[in-house]
Amino acid sequence: MQVSITRSEFQRGLGRIQSIVEKRNTMPILAHALLTARQKEGRLEIAATDLDVGIRGSHPAEVRKAGGITVSARKLFEIVRELPEEQIELAVKENAFLEIRCARSRFSLAGTAAEEFPTLAALSPGTMGRLPAAVLASMIERTMYAASTDETRYNLNGVYFELLDDGAKLRMVATDGHRLALADRPVGVEASGLASGVILPRKALAELKRLVDEEDADEIELGFEGNSALARKGEVTLVMRLVEGEFPNYRQVVPKSSRHRVVLASDALAQAVRRVSLLSVERSKAIRVELGAGRLRVSTTNPDLGEATEELDLDYQGDGLQIGFNARYLLDCLAAFHSKEVELALEDELSPVVLRPAEDTECIAVVMPMRL
Repeated sequence: MQVSITRSEFQRGLGRIQSIVEKRNTMPILAHALLTARQKEGRLEIAATDLDVGIRGSHPAEVRKAGGITVSARKLFEIVRELPEEQIELAVKENAFLEIRCARSRFSLAGTAAEEFPTLAALSPGTMGRLPAAVLASMIERTMYAASTDETRYNLNGVYFELLDDGAKLRMVATDGHRLALADRPVGVEASGLASGVILPRKALAELKRLVDEEDADEIELGFEGNSALARKGEVTLVMRLVEGEFPNYRQVVPKSSRHRVVLASDALAQAVRRVSLLSVERSKAIRVELGAGRLRVSTTNPDLGEATEELDLDYQGDGLQIGFNARYLLDCLAAFHSKEVELALEDELSPVVLRPAEDTECIAVVMPMRL
């Protein structure tokens, strides 16, 4: 293999795979990047996988000799990042060493034969839907934080993907049993043929979020085949293994009614919760929210440290209410909303609270109460 590629293009491709490469050394080859030079197309492909998520990007390059090799993804990225902004020459030498030349720098990096690298699934979904990158980015950000990190609850380790209104609307839902996040967005006919009722894993969603956040991201093609999903943005393909399991009936969790509704400035509420939680019990992060005429009080009591209280003014003249919450869950919701104002809807002391951005009626968060 002999290839010449610009440093910026090579660094971009290597940077894209860094969060996918396996770090735990269960299979050393999974810490490698696969480099494949295709002479006819004049492209250098960079691929990585952890067997659940795989990514392949194709980059313009001058290919003098086709071939392939795998090398440490992290070490190669560190080398390229430190090189000057000039053309990089790559060549495979004897015993699977990759020679890297740039200006007056020369490196020889040990690798392995390309044939030893696990192959990425070659998916060809019958239907590929097109989604605006900005819409997908917003939905992922407003739901993924609520997905469970408990590996024993594997069916909650992702975000549920569902089509509503005969495919005219996309819904994404995540829950860890303590809180739930839901976002709806109209998607139009371009996505109406997508699969419904699948669970995309957290790590795959994180990689998809990075892809849609790239500067040149405009539209993302998305399709499903078997127990896998495929996302494509230009010359970059992301392959994701779906979570196998049944997502719980989330509709039962969302309260149907609420006797108390208040609207608050998101920043003011977040700052009050954050300050008061400094004295909360570290393990539970428990705080008390008291709703009264003209005010909302946030407080906590810690037998080892003391107590904290903060009040916020609001336009409310209804009955009083006291309810306990995990402060971290409230803060996660508020951070994901990116909203100036937030609406809190409460029924009673034992019912969950529904949070909703004041300017976005199609996004909600549900947080279960705590007994104090």
